Amino acid sequence: MQTKIISLSRSVVLAGAGLLLAGAAGGAWADEPSLSILEPKGGATVTSPFKVRLAAHSMTTGPAGKLVPNTGHHHLLINEIPIGKGKVIPNDKTHIHLDQGQTETELSLPPGKYKLTAQFADGEHRAYGYMMVNGINITVK
Repeated sequence: MQTKIISLSRSVVLAGAGLLLAGAAGGAWADEPSLSILEPKGGATVTSPFKVRLAAHSMTTGPAGKLVPNTGHHHLLINEIPIGKGKVIPNDKTHIHLDQGQTETELSLPPGKYKLTAQFADGEHRAYGYMMVNGINITVK
């Protein structure tokens, strides 16, 4: 009987290790929060005005004003560096707040090269940090 218990325990341990390995191979981090710029694509040449579409993954998008766990709203930074975790994102012409929970906006920029950076923040505009940042370069003609 003891041999069976040891054998069974060993099988369970090996099966558990197999599940862990399968999970890691299948993208165990797929549920980590992240941010995407869906439109325009990086490297695109656009004409003003143009649409910018954003998406948060593994977080809920909602309006600013309330602190709700795993929820926030989008900000679009134009030629600015990302704001550090826990710091309030400024509100000016180069730090655009989509504080009604929007996932898209329209921009009109003069011709030139730009770095667009999407950043996600909590209900009080405090940045979630670099895991919730995504940037692209575009050209406006």
